[in-house]
Amino acid sequence: MTTATGAATAELAALLGRARAGMAFTGAGISVESGIPHFRGEGGLWTKFDPYKVAHIDTFLKEPAQYWTYSLNHRRTDAEPNPAHVALVDLERRGHLRAVVTQNTDGLHQKAGSGRVVELHGSSHAVVCLDCETRFPRAEIDRLNREHCPPSCPACGGRFLKPTVVLFGEGLPVEALRDAQSLAMAADVVLIVGSSLQVYPAAGIPRLALEHGAEVGIVNAEPTPFDDRATVVIHGKAGEILPQILSRMASA
Repeated sequence: MTTATGAATAELAALLGRARAGMAFTGAGISVESGIPHFRGEGGLWTKFDPYKVAHIDTFLKEPAQYWTYSLNHRRTDAEPNPAHVALVDLERRGHLRAVVTQNTDGLHQKAGSGRVVELHGSSHAVVCLDCETRFPRAEIDRLNREHCPPSCPACGGRFLKPTVVLFGEGLPVEALRDAQSLAMAADVVLIVGSSLQVYPAAGIPRLALEHGAEVGIVNAEPTPFDDRATVVIHGKAGEILPQILSRMASA
């Protein structure tokens, strides 16, 4: 494992440069640099709000107003991709990444231009009615929520409009999980960006890749439980580090 930043930058560039079936695995840390608050750790949203009150499926089914009130006051809709998101698009276009598997629900990878994104925790850009199963764009329901909280279903009048994100107490989307597992088992390199690798079952994806022989590079602000199994680890801001990696790859 290499952790010294100068040597690590060169080693990570070399690692990604030889990837032919690479996969990126991203977490909240990559989006923090776009102004989206993280959830865990010091200053995270879950230190200010009880996630089991505002983001647990059981609570939601009893009183959806708690989630929608939280959303009304804290949902970010103006975030833009940062240089780390753009760098992953570049790596995909160069043929070094097959896909991005993400724990994030913000859609910033798609907005940056990533072609294949597997959303393990769903998407915050759509809402489904649990009564009639009609789906709506999130912007439409956010508008209704500002008029009356919680919003009612425009199709059937039902009161259980749920964002298509995985709430606490829910399982991961089966298709997304299978897709991520398939990518992990086939990967020769996994680039982990902005994930604490402590949230399961999502963190089991890079573990699966390791078990199938993949090399791992980690770019994260803090140490992770996988650091001692990685080929190279760089602690810092992904929006600064990944463009440096691409520059090294271009000049190699």
